[in-house]
Amino acid sequence: MDKLTERLSKCYASAVHDVLREKGFENCVLPPEIQALKRGQKLFGEVFTISGHIDYTLSRHESLLLWSQVLSKVPNKKVIVCQPNTHSVALMGELSARALMVKETKGYLMDGHCRDVEEIIEANFPVFCRLSTAADIVERWKYHSLGHPITIGTVTICSGDFIIGDMDGAVIIPKKVVEEVITKTEKVMFTENEMRKAILSGMDPEQAYLKFRKF
Repeated sequence: MDKLTERLSKCYASAVHDVLREKGFENCVLPPEIQALKRGQKLFGEVFTISGHIDYTLSRHESLLLWSQVLSKVPNKKVIVCQPNTHSVALMGELSARALMVKETKGYLMDGHCRDVEEIIEANFPVFCRLSTAADIVERWKYHSLGHPITIGTVTICSGDFIIGDMDGAVIIPKKVVEEVITKTEKVMFTENEMRKAILSGMDPEQAYLKFRKF
């Protein structure tokens, strides 16, 4: 899996999307509102999922203990993808990011909000989210599943799938086709490079399309 992650790191989301679409996987793009905290950051690797919900019956201790359990239980070297089922609190902060970085976590994407934004950017930990908020999870939120399928937007995501996110957004690659998709994406990017050289050398756009079948 480390080799696949390394190869995926050299790809980009739009090319991966195009390959998935050609293979019949139309529903693979996460909502465009989910973007990197810092423009230019990239997210790539094997997914591990988290899901939770609002619970106002929790004490401060209970909510923080449950969250610390999440940070303890997630496996090393994954991209954590979270469906918090709320946009009212932040599901990532600086201390949590630091704890995940110790586990060599590749990054974190959530269908929700983040806090401690400046500190997380300074730590260079890739986080994709909708917006930021100062509101935390204390006495408000708990997880209910780790590693089980979740849905973000219209895309169902399973642990073991792969993800790539960049300035074009985030794309999910089903685990059963990940190696095939990465291999095809590498070929597509090579073709695009050749086409780019041809266009910059003066080839007519229509002739370039007819030769390379890309645009």
